[in-house]
Amino acid sequence: MVRINLNSADIMDAKEASKIWGHAENYVRLFVKQNPDKFPEGTIRKFGKQWVVTTEGMEAITGVKDPRK
Repeated sequence: MVRINLNSADIMDAKEASKIWGHAENYVRLFVKQNPDKFPEGTIRKFGKQWVVTTEGMEAITGVKDPRK
């Protein structure tokens, strides 16, 4: 069984990810609604009302490496 570290900085909510990559707070929500196939499998998921995305997913949709690194 694969163990996922939920404390990893590579996992974030959509609002936080949007801000980190320099976009409006609703960027990820709108993008996934319009282009769900652009996210690599397993890089975005909705938990209740909250979207959670990985660094890999953000890099895939923006074409920009993680600005924090």
